[in-house]
Amino acid sequence: MKMYLISLGTGLLVGVIYSLLNVRSPAPPVIALIGLLGMLIGEQAVPVAKRLISGNPVNVSWLNSRCVPHVFGELPTGVDSKDMPDQPSTREIG
Repeated sequence: MKMYLISLGTGLLVGVIYSLLNVRSPAPPVIALIGLLGMLIGEQAVPVAKRLISGNPVNVSWLNSRCVPHVFGELPTGVDSKDMPDQPSTREIG
C-alpha cells in the first residue's frame, strides 16, 4: 500500500508544479480512464459467464482469486520474497 501512497503523493506534487508553471498535464482525460476501467471489468465477463454456463457457482472467493488481481493488479502483501521463492520481490525500498 505504501507504494500506492508514494505514487499518489508524487502525482500530486507534479500536478502542483505543473499548475505553478501553467503547463497542462499530459495525463489522459477522465473519460479515457473510465473507458480503460470498463475494459478491465468487461474482460472479466467472459470468465464469469463460462463459469456460470458450466454450472459452477460464482462466489466471492472465486471472484477475489480470479477477477480482482486482474482488475487491480498485484496488491502489496507485505510478505518478503524469501518466504515465497517463486514470487518476485514485493519488498519496498526505504
